[in-house]
Amino acid sequence: RLNKLTSLIGKVGVSVAVLVLVVLMIRYFTGHTEDDAGNREFTGGKTKSEDVMDAVVRIVAAAVTIVVVAIPEGLPLAVTLTLAYSMKRMMGDNAMVRKLSACETMGSATTICTDKTGTLTLNEMRVTELCMGKEHVSVDASKEIATSIVEVLLQGIGLNTTGSPTEKAILSWGVSKLGMTMDELKQEWEIVQVEAFNSEKKRSGVAVRRRGEQVIHMHWKGAAEMILAMCSDYYSQSGTVNVMTDEARSDFGTEDGLTLLGIVGIKDPCRPGVRRAVVSCRSAGVNIKMITGDNMHTARAIALECGIFNPEEDLEHEAVVEGVQFRNYSPEQRAAAIEKIRVMARSSPFDKLLMVQCLKQKGHVVAVTGDGTNDAPALKEADIGLSMGIQGTEVAKESSDIVILDDNFASVVTVLRWGRCVYNNIQKFIQFQLTVNVAALVINFVAAVSSGNVPLTAVQLLWVNLIMDTLGALALATEQPTNDLMRKPPVGRTEPLISRVMWRNLVSQALYQVIILLTLQFKGSSIFGVDKKVRDTIIFNCFVLCQVFNEFNARKLEEKNVFKGIHKNKLFLGIISMTIILQVVMVEFLKRFANTERLDWGQWGACIGLAALSWPIGWLVKCIPVSGKKLFFSRREEAS
Repeated sequence: RLNKLTSLIGKVGVSVAVLVLVVLMIRYFTGHTEDDAGNREFTGGKTKSEDVMDAVVRIVAAAVTIVVVAIPEGLPLAVTLTLAYSMKRMMGDNAMVRKLSACETMGSATTICTDKTGTLTLNEMRVTELCMGKEHVSVDASKEIATSIVEVLLQGIGLNTTGSPTEKAILSWGVSKLGMTMDELKQEWEIVQVEAFNSEKKRSGVAVRRRGEQVIHMHWKGAAEMILAMCSDYYSQSGTVNVMTDEARSDFGTEDGLTLLGIVGIKDPCRPGVRRAVVSCRSAGVNIKMITGDNMHTARAIALECGIFNPEEDLEHEAVVEGVQFRNYSPEQRAAAIEKIRVMARSSPFDKLLMVQCLKQKGHVVAVTGDGTNDAPALKEADIGLSMGIQGTEVAKESSDIVILDDNFASVVTVLRWGRCVYNNIQKFIQFQLTVNVAALVINFVAAVSSGNVPLTAVQLLWVNLIMDTLGALALATEQPTNDLMRKPPVGRTEPLISRVMWRNLVSQALYQVIILLTLQFKGSSIFGVDKKVRDTIIFNCFVLCQVFNEFNARKLEEKNVFKGIHKNKLFLGIISMTIILQVVMVEFLKRFANTERLDWGQWGACIGLAALSWPIGWLVKCIPVSGKKLFFSRREEAS
């Protein structure tokens, strides 16, 4: 994603390096440079070839170092550090990241398509209603049902089952309320043929016969409207068979002339905290769409309970649609309706895939939850696939980017928070590194053109590159997610990688650093009363300390209080302290290696004071409002 940005900065860096190389070569061979004694370095026919070679090597090294500093090769390292750190922390929040880049992509999510059962609900189903024919029967009043009907009910419950959560609830009811004994049932009856549950037909069937007999009994179980469509008669609780009226049959149509035994109502309570999580997503500008196999009435009730839409939105007929309705839309109709849809009921895995494709075509960054084998295409198609760790199949997990270990929607929201944190931390490092790059390039270029010398040597620039790419990346990568991240709209697919806020901060800090460093370059010797070598050491020291202080500014892209929450990030404070200690060692004890001179207390104080001014400047700059218009490096244009 950073290819375009890295390429552009690299081109600028190479261009500046070539200019510096040309300028320094011209100045050297025309005799406009002087040595430490004030003598001309090059005099045609008199200067030794060894001295010329040393000078050329020094000039080329300075140019190459500018290229090294300019090209932000530390960006991939910073991204990897940020993602790896976040991935480790997310494991503690019940999210196992399988694909590293999914963390950052999740931060851009604009829509989450979620299942209902086990994700929004507890997946602890129990039978709460029973209807036989036109009569409501208490689920506890098994004695009110004719013995012959109870016997047939038990066959349908005990023999036609696969152990799904829905069927577990019915089995539990059959055992506890109807006195079902599985061993006796299997001893008396044998299964002849089984038709497994199909997500398209939403029913399962079993053909059974009593041992020693030839009569086949066919039992079907499934979605109410699907089973009703197959029935022409129904049992009452007294055991009599009644014919469905033409009016009743016209609501569903009939397929197979079966007799309806009963309809059970099953309740699956919403998870505690799921409504708060959904509200948190909606306040963060992320749309939640529930995709379920339940009927429209159940889906609407759960969606209202979870806060997926409000009662006012429920009045819109397009807020809840059935899968077959969505499937039969034309592409234009789907594109027009997709934004309003909050719930898709009676959906199939193909409907889920169709919704994901439609949302992506509309420019959304889509996250999808899934747990079944049939969900694999939708999980792969989505920008972020989220599988369930408990109920999810191995196929679903292999197709996903992140596994939610506790199957809880609240953990999905936690992943969203971490994703936004990752993206935010990457932006912080980009701003921090570009500030260093701009300041280093400008100071060396201007100094080379004007005086023929660069104040920051190759070793010094490489040292800056080290603390910037490694220590700086590590410090900013460990920032924790905050509640403020969930109060902003998602960045989406087309938002700029470098925002106007970042440009404002970057330009102001780089400009300040360039001003003080150029002032030191041209007036530093007279201000401090020191020679050229001490002056260059002051410039180097001041430049490094500016980056240290600016790292605090980079922690908060928009907030004025850059110290907010800093006590919680011990690693950041440790890295800052280590950087300062290493800088003291570099200046005071590695003179020959770093080409520096020792500084006195006054010079150190001046460097610290000038660097510390970046804090009030950062505060003042953040008082300047910026518009929300897009700038460069749109995410859509970045390389994947």
